[in-house]
Amino acid sequence: MEQTYDLHSHSTASDGELSPEALVLRAKDNGVSHLALTDHDTISGLAEAQITADKVDLTLINGIEFSCSWNKKTFHIVSLNIDPSNAKLLTGIESLQSIRTERAKKISQKLEKKQIMGAYESILAASATTMITRSHFADFLLKNNYVTTQQGAFDTYLGQGKPAFVNTEWASLEDTLHCIKAAGGVAVLAHPMRYKMTASWMRRFLTAFKAEGGLGMEIITGRNNPDEVRRALHFAKQFDLYGSVGSDFHSPKNKWVELGRLAPLPINIQPIWQLFH
Repeated sequence: MEQTYDLHSHSTASDGELSPEALVLRAKDNGVSHLALTDHDTISGLAEAQITADKVDLTLINGIEFSCSWNKKTFHIVSLNIDPSNAKLLTGIESLQSIRTERAKKISQKLEKKQIMGAYESILAASATTMITRSHFADFLLKNNYVTTQQGAFDTYLGQGKPAFVNTEWASLEDTLHCIKAAGGVAVLAHPMRYKMTASWMRRFLTAFKAEGGLGMEIITGRNNPDEVRRALHFAKQFDLYGSVGSDFHSPKNKWVELGRLAPLPINIQPIWQLFH
């Protein structure tokens, strides 16, 4: 039977729209054989996802998408095949939870200066998670008619340099990769072309990433074009990294990004799933 991997997805445990159960069912319907649930800085959806995956005969890969800081830049590291009960992992997640909560309160305070009141409390009351992301604020702004699109919320309020942007210091790259390694996980750089870095900055980052135990890079994502695939592949091969594929699925409303609807991984790179036990 042909195996179809999607190693980057989100549920209501972070900023996805589907419950972990509904996410697994949708992946199964789309022909995905191996799905990684990689919510932002939380593993709270994994147990529910596993119960459903067992019922429908889908292989669930325990994952998480960590936010980390390196040289004052934020990066997302997808960690695959982790042990969710690992003590160091749980301590790291707890620390990120408090950073996220503080950031969310600061974003809300900045919005109040623009006469947009009660965002944090409203999101907390309406959300299935305490892991609040900027996407939650974008949804709040859209729902309350402060903007006409979710992207508009970032362009007007939440993006870098905008009135409600909060510069956040996450865990260091080094601490993040050590935490992943302690949990038996495989560290993958998520959506590498989204950081808008020059080639020399990317090489500097990947040198540090590799030195601290980073093993893979997403070559195929839900939204990359052939040129981005070619550039990601070039960097991955230059640093002897494994290739990964992940839709970064958040919502059925986004018609451009769908679970399992991914180009094949180029044949001239080793797939990251070779490292799974």
